Order: sequence, then C-alpha cells, then structure tokens
Amino acid sequence: MAQPPHQQQRGPGGRRDLTVGPIGPTLLAFALPTLASNILQSLNGSINSIWVGRFLGESALAATSNANIIMFLMFSAVFGFGMAATILIGQSVGRHDIEGARRAFGSAVGLVMGGAVVIAILGWLFAPQILRLLATPGEAQNMARDYLRVIFLGLPFSMLGVLIQMSLRGTGDSVTPLWFMGLSVAIDSTFNPLLIDGIGPFPRMGIAGSATATLLAGIVSSAGLLIYVYWRDLPVRLRGRELRYLIPEKALVKTIIAKGLPMGAQMLVMSTAGLTMIGLVNRHGVDTAAAYAVSQQLWTYIQMPTMAIGVAVSSMAAQNIGAGKWERVNAITRSGIVYNTIITLVVITAIILFDRQVMTLFVGSGSPAIPIARHIQLISSWTFVMFGVTMVLFSTVRANGATIPPLIILAIAFYPVRLGFAIFGQPLIGVDALWYAFPIGSLVSMSLAAWYYRNGRWREQSLIVPPEPEGEEQAHASGEPAGRLHPTG
Repeated sequence: MAQPPHQQQRGPGGRRDLTVGPIGPTLLAFALPTLASNILQSLNGSINSIWVGRFLGESALAATSNANIIMFLMFSAVFGFGMAATILIGQSVGRHDIEGARRAFGSAVGLVMGGAVVIAILGWLFAPQILRLLATPGEAQNMARDYLRVIFLGLPFSMLGVLIQMSLRGTGDSVTPLWFMGLSVAIDSTFNPLLIDGIGPFPRMGIAGSATATLLAGIVSSAGLLIYVYWRDLPVRLRGRELRYLIPEKALVKTIIAKGLPMGAQMLVMSTAGLTMIGLVNRHGVDTAAAYAVSQQLWTYIQMPTMAIGVAVSSMAAQNIGAGKWERVNAITRSGIVYNTIITLVVITAIILFDRQVMTLFVGSGSPAIPIARHIQLISSWTFVMFGVTMVLFSTVRANGATIPPLIILAIAFYPVRLGFAIFGQPLIGVDALWYAFPIGSLVSMSLAAWYYRNGRWREQSLIVPPEPEGEEQAHASGEPAGRLHPTG
C-alpha cells in the first residue's frame, strides 16, 4: 500500500527530505509558502509607501524610492551569494552531509556579514555623496539621507535574516521563513505610521521613523529566527567547535563568490534593462509612462508564482543532484514547468478579465492611461509564461553550479534582442515595438535556455563542499544531534 506523502518525504534517521516521495505535490507544497512570503514582502513595501506618501508627501516618497534603489543593489549581491550557499547546502543535505551544509552556511554568513558591516559603515558616512550620484532631487536629498542612513544601520540584520531564510529553503524548509517574514512585515507596517507621525507614546521621527520601523523589524525577525533555529535544532545551527565555520574557508569562499557573482549579476542585468526600458517609455508622454507604471505593478504579481516555483525547483533539484537521483531532477523540472504554466496562465487571464477594475486602484477610472495599459497587458502579459519556463530551467541548471550560461542567455535576451527590438522596431510599428519586445525577448531566452538544458554540459559539473583544511578537522561526539531538516509537528 502506498505511503502517505508526509511519510514518503522522510529520509534516513526520520528526517524529512526532498529526495523521496511524490514530486508534484512536494514541489507545490514547497512553493506555496515561498509565494506567500513574496506576496507579504511586496504588500509590505506598498503599505509603507502609502504611509510615507500620506504623512510626508511626494518628496518623502521620492526619497524612499531613491534609497531603495541602493538597497536593491546591495541585496542583489546577497541574493547571489545566498543562492550559491543554498545550492551547496541543498546538495549536502541530499547526500546527508549535515556537517558540509553547516560549513557552507557558516562561510556564507562570515563572508556576507563581514561585508555587510563594512558596507553599513561606508554607507552611513557617504550617504549624501551616493544620493548626489543618483541625481536625487534637491528637495528630497535631506530626507533620503536620513532614511538611507538608518536603513544602512539595519543592513547586517536584514542580510543575516535573508541568508538564514535562503539556507533553510536549501534544507527543504520553506515554512519557517514564511512565519518570520510575516513577523517582519507585521512589525514594519505597524510601527511605520506610529514612528513617522509620533502616534501615542512614540516620538515623531518623520521619514527616519519609517526606516527605524524597518530596522526594528529586521532586528526582531532575524533574532527570532536565529533563536528558533537553535530551539528546533535545525540543520544550519552551529554549536561548540562548529562556530569556527563562521570564519570563511578559502575554498568555500572561492566557490560561493564564483557561483554567487553571476547570479547576482543576473538581477542587475534585469534591473538595468528595466531602467533602460523606462527611459524609452518616458519619451512617449506622461499617459504612456503612467500606463507602463500600472502594468509593472500588475506584472509584479504575475511574476510571483514563477519566482516561488523557481526557488522550489532549485532546492529540490539540488538535494536530488546531491543524492545522485538524476531521474527525479528531470521530473522536478517538468513538474515546475507544468505548474508554472498553469498558475501563470490563470493569473494572467484573471488580470486581463478584470484589468479595468484593478487599474483604477492606481489611476482614476477616467484616466487616458487605462486604455493604453490594457493594450500593453494584451500584448505583453503572456511574456511571463515563457519567462517562467526559462526560470525553471535556469533553477535546475544552477542547482548543479551552472551560473555563467544563464547570465549570458539573459544578457542576450534583454539587451540586443529586447532592447534592440524596442529601439529599432519603433520606426516600423511605432510605440507597439516596446510592448512586442517583451514576448520576443522571452521567446529567445526560453529557446536558448531549453537548448542549454538539453545539450549543455551542466550535468557534468561537480559542486561539493570540499574537505576541511588539514589541521582544522575536529572529531565530533558520536551522540551529537545532526539537526532536523524540518520543524516537527
């Protein structure tokens, strides 16, 4: 008789893992908490922007926007290093090498936290110069400086929280990160208005209050997550002699940087291409720019299932590659593509059917931007089905350490193809060249990704946590617990 899914997902020693059990349900169960985390994070940013705009006005909103651009660049690097560590952790867990997972986690924390402290100090000191380089409007510069300095103070705490969450997903746990993302959002969105406007016993801090709320959320959620990791004895906890893993090992740092930089660069490729497209759109007037801004808001939510499924595919593929179960890796990729296509199509269809009602949340019902935005949605929204397939394929090949080819493919699809068509197609078909550039670019990236997945040499690579340097190996007590792969209960 078939075992229930929760029993099938338990590996040796009673630990739950992603190398056994039904692939489709496991993938979906892993992806849904990640999707919920992404939605919470986006809603938190929207709510905070509403508080800042309502209490402090447009200049303050512009100040936070400029500061957030800088923080996005910081987190792009952390994302890359965190993903590299997550892959190492996932493969180690798949091999049931918990010590290897802890060593990868320790080196990633030591590397990123050391850099975060240095960046926080430099960011505090040079915040005015950074904002001037961004050409921040003069009336927003002082507020942006105050906001950015507090955000830089919280950078080490925020990065620690992000690293722990990503690492837990590498072990197969996507639920714990969701709870602590919820805690962070609750604290941030609650204290934002209280500290901005000095409501009740709280001081009136203006825009610094918004940043302070984010700082408090980062400290409390990261500290709470760290306590929880030790309380539940999760795999990434470090005790006793294991604390030496926080001193980055040369071989591990080399691997994390070599694999992490290209993954961080992928985010930069997408963001810089996006900024360039905004510049092209702005040339067509305020109504077209407003329509594109509304479309981007909707696309944020269309992309969320893709990003969540990509994380699930990467974590599952890494564990199964570590366990040598290549037949499951192919099945995981197929399931990821199927789920992504179905969910994304449902979201796109719902948005197109109810687009006018949704768009009036951002602009007035009589705005001339609405017909333009609806036209953009009809042409470009289907892009994200192909984008999702590409992300699933990239998630699988990255799970075995192939990071350079996805970066090259994205650079080709976004720059010479998408932006090239957007620029050189306008004399032929007008402004529609901007919107058709999206599906054309995505078709190219999906085709190249599929070719690389089938024919590339990514399966031949080896991504293993190297042995400890001679002289540093320490015997562990035979009775030391290895840590649970998931919280019990």
